[in-house]
Amino acid sequence: MEWRRTHFCGVVTEELAGQEVTLNGWVNRRRDLGGMIFVDLRDRFGLIQIVFDPSNLSEEVFAQAEQLRSEFVIAVQGLVQLRPEGQANPHLPTGKVEVHARNLTILSQAKTPPFEIERAEAVDESLRLKYRYLHLRSRELQDAIALRHGVMQEARNFLNKHHFLEIETPLLIRSTPEGARDFIVPSRVHPGEFYALPQSPQMFKQLLMISGFDRYYQMARCFRDEDLRADRQPEFTQIDVEMSFVEREDVMSLMEEMILHIIEKIKGITINGPVPRMTYDEAIRRFGSDKPDTRFGLELVDLTDLLQGSGFRVFSSTISQGGAIRGLNGETCGNFTRREIDELADKAEQWGAKGLIWMAVEEDKVRSPIAKFLTEEELQAIVGRLQGKPGDLLLIVADEYKLASEVLGRLRLLLAERLGLIPEGRYDLLWVVDWPLLEYDEEAGRYVAAHHPFTAPVDEDLALLESDPGRVRAKAYDLVMNGVELGGGSIRIANRATQEKMFKALGMSMEEAAAQFGYFMEAFEYGAPPHGGIAFGFDRLVMLLSGRDSIRDVIAFPKTVSARDLMIDAPAPVSAGQLNELKIKMQD
Repeated sequence: MEWRRTHFCGVVTEELAGQEVTLNGWVNRRRDLGGMIFVDLRDRFGLIQIVFDPSNLSEEVFAQAEQLRSEFVIAVQGLVQLRPEGQANPHLPTGKVEVHARNLTILSQAKTPPFEIERAEAVDESLRLKYRYLHLRSRELQDAIALRHGVMQEARNFLNKHHFLEIETPLLIRSTPEGARDFIVPSRVHPGEFYALPQSPQMFKQLLMISGFDRYYQMARCFRDEDLRADRQPEFTQIDVEMSFVEREDVMSLMEEMILHIIEKIKGITINGPVPRMTYDEAIRRFGSDKPDTRFGLELVDLTDLLQGSGFRVFSSTISQGGAIRGLNGETCGNFTRREIDELADKAEQWGAKGLIWMAVEEDKVRSPIAKFLTEEELQAIVGRLQGKPGDLLLIVADEYKLASEVLGRLRLLLAERLGLIPEGRYDLLWVVDWPLLEYDEEAGRYVAAHHPFTAPVDEDLALLESDPGRVRAKAYDLVMNGVELGGGSIRIANRATQEKMFKALGMSMEEAAAQFGYFMEAFEYGAPPHGGIAFGFDRLVMLLSGRDSIRDVIAFPKTVSARDLMIDAPAPVSAGQLNELKIKMQD
């Protein structure tokens, strides 16, 4: 028979009844019923039922059908017929019809898979990653990868329409000291010297603005040698964007329009702009996070002013040392057992707090291990500020302001999940603005860039860059969706003098700066336009839109949390000959 397909499996519907078709695909399932063989044939476009009826087939073809097993690759030629009355499958687009086979070609046989494709999610992830090419046959992953394609095309369509050029930038670059660890690549041509894989195309896209391209984008491959988690991979993709002759609002308004466009096209959900703005300070104060999930309440409250003269030593010593007393009302959680409360306390300590104070509000009293150390006025003031009601559990952390806020922010998310407060199928977007330009790194004993060293300071804070760098705000902005940082960007420094001040604030000498970024600073002297941009975590965006919990589920061939590819067993040793060629000697 001619085995090349005439139709995809998923498009064979009642409109084709009475027509001959040739289908290609994988055997999803095979059933023998009353002397007849039924096969569910699967391709990327769907599933169709094939009927092998011995009364209408040659003995040779039926004998072949008896050999079929799961994941055999076959070609079937047959007649599309309506299923008998009462036997339609309403859950399938093809469920009203079946194909009565006339010819069969087995294109490829298959061993029994290590897991059922339809039930792959139930097996251990390491097994799924080892046989990723099998897991990718599942409907869930095929839909996720197809959605990924759709998101990328919609982003491209939008940016092309708005006069952006897609421009590739190098993957072999120079290692820089800021940010996460680089992956380095030895040079055979230049022994003892190394390239680095880019953590982002940051300097190149700024140089493209200096080159006059005005609007650039790239689906940029980026690499970071850092510890992994659910939303991180050593290699990932960004929607990388840069624009000339813009201020912060220009970038933010156009980029939110792009994200809203993608959500509408991919999910069919219309979200009316503009996306709300919130300062970094307000996000920390209200939610304990620079990427707050605003789909539910449970906001943080400050109690410091109420407890200035408290006789409870934990409170008084924290306040005297410049710390803060912060609280959270765990509404309706007053019935938590002591074990459940201890679990919350353990979490708080794991996240860096010295401890977690709790108060259960009852009808006629406040039950708490510290109740005896507080006056009745203090207890009532705390309950009042936190709007506690009978049945509520009040959680309090006394510590450095930011740490106390972050710990309660994480407890807020944990409680919301337990209480079922997080709505499904909703997309809450938020811009977080006015970030600190620098953060002090206690280990390094110096300031580090909160975003990257090329972020411009707010104009009115520029004078503080040398005298009080910790107070300088950045012209930076992050777009948050459902508590996940979707993308971050900034207006860039566009002159050499300010860039040199920034390097100095980061503890770099001019010699070090020139050695690392000399070519970049020199470019400013040849006419640099005001410019800014943003990079969206493409994998995270697809993860959120697909309703998955990990970006591994929306990447075709991901790595484990230990950065290993179980399918191809990488990383792996290389031969002594390769190392000799690169002039690299391994230490014992």
